[in-house]
Amino acid sequence: MNADFAIIVAITAVGGIILLLVGGVMVTIAMRPKMRLKKRMESIGTIANSGTVSAKAESRRQKRIQEKLKGVGAKDKKEGIADKIAIALLQAGIQMDPNIFLMGCIGAGVLGAVVPLVMGMDLITIPIGAILLGAGIPKFILGTIAKRRQAAFTLHFAEAIDVITRGIRSGLPVGECLNVISREFEGPVGEEFTMIVEGQRLGMTLEDILSRALKRIPTAEFKFFAIVLQIQKKTGGNLADTLENLTEVLRDRKRMKDKIQALSSEAKSSAGIIASLPFAVLGLLSVVNPDYVAVLFGEGIHLVYIGLGTMATGVMVMRQMINFDI
Repeated sequence: MNADFAIIVAITAVGGIILLLVGGVMVTIAMRPKMRLKKRMESIGTIANSGTVSAKAESRRQKRIQEKLKGVGAKDKKEGIADKIAIALLQAGIQMDPNIFLMGCIGAGVLGAVVPLVMGMDLITIPIGAILLGAGIPKFILGTIAKRRQAAFTLHFAEAIDVITRGIRSGLPVGECLNVISREFEGPVGEEFTMIVEGQRLGMTLEDILSRALKRIPTAEFKFFAIVLQIQKKTGGNLADTLENLTEVLRDRKRMKDKIQALSSEAKSSAGIIASLPFAVLGLLSVVNPDYVAVLFGEGIHLVYIGLGTMATGVMVMRQMINFDI
């Protein structure tokens, strides 16, 4: 009895396993065309799922674009002092050998250290003068010139993109549109696009041309323009519509900057008045009672340093409060 029962259980188990295998094979055969279709559509980057693109396919597409754009606008890993000075001079639009500029900064630093020493000022003023004349002031001047040049470039950049958009829609190639901008525009826009056109004539690759241009104009708008050109060259796409969207963004940013400047003009005027009051009072006291002021620059010279430091800190804080990055 027990043996018969065991035989029945074994036959039932084997039959169940056979049925499961047969069912699995039938399901696999039935689903094979759909699985092949899904796999094929995944390989080209899209999956038809209720008319939407899957997140996995979109992620693969973004990775392919990032790999193709690798290195666009990337900074060099190792940059010496001469390289940094060269980049700062390029951004400021100054044609000068970095080594000559560096020697000039060293000479100015030595002068800033010698003058306080000759005038018999405190020893603390010697390193301060050397740092200010040798590094601080030249860096500030270069940074100011570079920011003005970038602002002038961005101001007319939207008009240049409009020329490219209209040229592409009228049938002109991108290279000819760039050539038109280099001929018709003046200032930083014309200079930069002239360098791009000359680089193409010399046979340089688009990656090298845009990489050098981004070192001269490291703005978000120009970087986006460079990335769009890279995508259009490597993967294709509607370049005119993309550039038209960029011009709208540029004009919206300009309107927002003008609005912020108008709203913050009162705060800037207050900061200028507050910062100039101590110097105005000091000048009046020097005329009315010079002996009284002489004590401040003699025994109380440390108070002058403290006052200048606190004033500079206050001006920087107020500047950061009224300046916004858009």
